[in-house]
Amino acid sequence: MGVALTTLLFGPTGQVGWELRRALNPLGKLISLDRHERGGLRGDLTDLDAVAAAIRTVKPGVIINAAAYTAVDAAESEPEQARLINATAPGVMAEVAREHNALLVHYSTDYVFDGSGQQPWREDDPTSPLNVYGQTKREGEEAIRVVDGNHLIFRTAWVYAARGYNFIRTMIRLACERDELKVIDDQHGAPTGAELIADVTAHAVRTAVMRPELRGIYNLTAAGETTWYGYARFVIEQARAAGVPVRVEPDAIEAVTTDTFPTAACRPKNSRLDCHKLETTFGLTRPDWRIGVARALEEMDLPQQKGKSDR
Repeated sequence: MGVALTTLLFGPTGQVGWELRRALNPLGKLISLDRHERGGLRGDLTDLDAVAAAIRTVKPGVIINAAAYTAVDAAESEPEQARLINATAPGVMAEVAREHNALLVHYSTDYVFDGSGQQPWREDDPTSPLNVYGQTKREGEEAIRVVDGNHLIFRTAWVYAARGYNFIRTMIRLACERDELKVIDDQHGAPTGAELIADVTAHAVRTAVMRPELRGIYNLTAAGETTWYGYARFVIEQARAAGVPVRVEPDAIEAVTTDTFPTAACRPKNSRLDCHKLETTFGLTRPDWRIGVARALEEMDLPQQKGKSDR
């Protein structure tokens, strides 16, 4: 990429958005917008006019949408709000991006699939969401595709980061408070760091901005697979080794089935994603999920036992 780009980022305060602010800086000028007004511009995805006006004013070469309605259970009772943010707004972005010949990057989810079977899902497999969140994310994908502009859609799963609230922090908090834990062991996927997603995005943008024939959907997760139970066990073992005062012993973590914890929205049991297309198209090798989780734990501000210092 020989020319510096102007990139417009929606959703800069979330887990992925925060990491994107770091990863995108080498590409050129970066303008980040959230719900609050900055310089007369707002990135509130519930205000479609504001979204379109921001793009037309900035005239970026790249638009990255890291904003989304992600409250999976709440979406069951707020379908229109979820649809506005996850489907309608990305469609508006795609239309205005095409006006300016800009590359649009958007993030989707494993929840567009029904979670059946054991094989990793490919990009061209039939989608069949189990819940409103998944339905609205699938509608967002389609809203972008029908515009037929230059776009990249990354489907990912089980996202975490060193900052913010996520499964890692929840497990450590509970492990410090309780003597026993029950964790779901019949849902399979790959914990995927926001840092990895951001770095892959920046790498892909460098290539795709000059090669619109690469447009389309790509699966993006860390390598390997586990269950929430295996994930929790790894996190707690790593935390214990780092001096975090966890009370739960490894044998006191009980593997349970999904129906042990009823939720408003159904979850897919198979969240494995086949990332071969991503690797071959952009020349990437994905790290094992344990590498990213261990690194995130090192970067977190975690409670320490007396006599132990932060690493």
